[in-house]
Amino acid sequence: MINISESAQAHFRKLIEREALPGLGVRLSAVHPGTPRADVRLEFAEPADLAGDEWAVDCDGFTLWLRADSVKYLDGAEIDYETRATGGQLQIRAPKIKGEAPADSASLVERVHWIVEHEINPQLAQHRGHVSVQEVTAEGVVLLRFGGGCHGCGMADVTLKQGIETTLMSKVPGVTAVRDATDHDTGQAPYIPRDSAA
Repeated sequence: MINISESAQAHFRKLIEREALPGLGVRLSAVHPGTPRADVRLEFAEPADLAGDEWAVDCDGFTLWLRADSVKYLDGAEIDYETRATGGQLQIRAPKIKGEAPADSASLVERVHWIVEHEINPQLAQHRGHVSVQEVTAEGVVLLRFGGGCHGCGMADVTLKQGIETTLMSKVPGVTAVRDATDHDTGQAPYIPRDSAA
């Protein structure tokens, strides 16, 4: 399930021995799993810190605890410690932490949400913006609401037609059109004000 290199185990053992606390181990958990912001948290844990539903990975001289709600996201993770002339570098690779794209057999709604959250919103975040899916109709029409810097932006129509609609229609079979359900006149901090986009 998780591969912990010998050098990483030696690194953890050294740190744990330095603390000299009985039963001290290492706890690994996923933060914001299944999202583009997903990351891992690695921390020391005493037995009293554990919730009781963690999965235990026995290592040489200590236990690595996995939070139960993180297990599916950390499956296949690799932890390594690389020694360098300037010190050491701990590396954690968790290929499933951001989740897995829904299968082609998943519902149209699931597939649309995945692309919006994992491909479209990370790009819009560069301009302080985002979109949320309001509705996906039975006919394959996706209704979106723009937020952040995209709410009231003078380039929202271009973003919708040349960016979002093109992406969704090419990557999600079944999407027939993408529409904007946003009242752009109420935008508070548009990336490009509507009156200057002309």
